[in-house]
Amino acid sequence: MQILLAEDDDGVAAALVEVLYDHGHVTRRVRYGREVLTYHRSSDLLLLDLGLPDTDGLDVLRALRAVSDLPVVVLTARGDERSVVRGLRLGADDYLVKPVRLAELLARIDAVTRRNAARGASSVRTVRAGDVEVDLDARRVRVDGAEADLTTKEFDILAVLAGRAGTAVSREQLLDEVWGAPRHPASTSRSLDVHLTQLRAKLRHPELITTIRGFGYRFGDSANPGHPGD
Repeated sequence: MQILLAEDDDGVAAALVEVLYDHGHVTRRVRYGREVLTYHRSSDLLLLDLGLPDTDGLDVLRALRAVSDLPVVVLTARGDERSVVRGLRLGADDYLVKPVRLAELLARIDAVTRRNAARGASSVRTVRAGDVEVDLDARRVRVDGAEADLTTKEFDILAVLAGRAGTAVSREQLLDEVWGAPRHPASTSRSLDVHLTQLRAKLRHPELITTIRGFGYRFGDSANPGHPGD
């Protein structure tokens, strides 16, 4: 398996590369977050440290998830609850806190690889609810058969909700995944409200985005919560 390792500590990186090689994995080690977006296409799995010198690893994860479903195992010294929760919400497949036992790391890599292989076999990236069709890969939305002209932020919001059609998504999770900052100023929260109002108008079926008072939102009505396309 081709593993991409984002780790700025030379000693830690060297030890990991050696262990992974001994277990049949070819590893490309990078030091900077920007290199993850350069090399991810040629990799089967990413081991991601969060304390990278050029950018926060959580921002790297968010940017990666906008373009790729590459399996990601976070491997970091950052073990506070907020970081763990944000990492998993932003799309990490697993989260390990250093120091980690190498046998456990290898087992987690195997488990993540198996889960993603099974998921990939049935992965569907088009969601339909009522007369609205959301193509997550093409970033295209059709309403009553006509293409809707969404802004980037409007589509990003819809993609988070449609990707979990029928499931409640918290307001904070929506802010985290679309805007990325761990703490959101009032202006960002107001911006979400504005974008949601515009999005509902463009979908022409405002009932498809339900507000769950005190929590967040859900895409899909109760009779037709949204289902994957063929």
